[in-house]
Formats: sequence, structure tokens, C-alpha cells
Amino acid sequence: MAAVGTSAYLTVVLVLRLSGKRTLAELNAFDLVVTVALGSTLATILLSSDVSWSEGALALALLALLQWVVARLTSWRPRVRAVVTAEPTLLLRDGRVLGDALARQRMTVDEVRQAVRATGQGDLSSIAAVVLEPDGTLSVVPVAQAGDRSALDGVTGETA
Repeated sequence: MAAVGTSAYLTVVLVLRLSGKRTLAELNAFDLVVTVALGSTLATILLSSDVSWSEGALALALLALLQWVVARLTSWRPRVRAVVTAEPTLLLRDGRVLGDALARQRMTVDEVRQAVRATGQGDLSSIAAVVLEPDGTLSVVPVAQAGDRSALDGVTGETA
């Protein structure tokens, strides 16, 4: 059991190392599924006598390969990216909370305020944009740093 557990652990480390930084980066929905599946596969290898180390290693490698294929496809094909990852969404523009966008994303004004406070800002009117990113984080762009707003290109709800 200890040998299988150690081998399985080392295999996961190797697979994660070979699969690249994206597997360990902030997660979009697809990456989260792969990460959970990797953990579940490791648990199965460790706890089930019905699964051999080689079968588990093959499953881990397959998951990493599928993640790599999807990552490649999303970088080459915008339509695939639209299916696999969410688009960033504008939640606040020029100090005004966008209520419809909040409702669609199941977010609250308090969550937007919290994100703004976390950047050290105390006034919503000093904020050019708050964006809900595909990985679920909130990006806050103060008016003083908005520049030409080119960083907001491609954000759902942002108009040119």
C-alpha cells in the first residue's frame, strides 16, 4: 500500500509538472473539473485495490492530455474557448453598478464594494471598472489607471 501510494503521488506530481502551469493556475470551469478528476483518480488509486497503479497512471496521463488538448484548442479556436471558458463581465462602469450584469452573474453590490475596498479605494466614483473574470476573481480598475481602457476590450458589457 505504501509503495502504491508513493508511486501514485509521484505520478501526480510528474503529470502536473509535465502538463504545465495552466493546470495549477487560477481555474476556469474546465480546469477545475480536470483538477477534481485528478484528485479523485489519485484517491481511487490509493484506496481501491481494484485499480492498479498502472491503470491509475494511465488515467492521470489521459486527464492531463485532455486538458492539454482543450487548452490548445481554446487558444486556436475562439468558438471552442467560448464553450469551455466564461467571458469576463463588466459589473461596474464609471462608478455605476450595472444591476443587470450583477443579476446575470448572481453577484451582489456588496461583493463589488468588497473588491473595491480590497484595493484600498473608498469611493465607487473613483473606479472606472470592476470586472468579473472567467476564474471568478474581481478585477478593479481605478479611474486614475484606466488609460485608454484597452484592457477592457473583449469584456462583456463594455462598449467602445
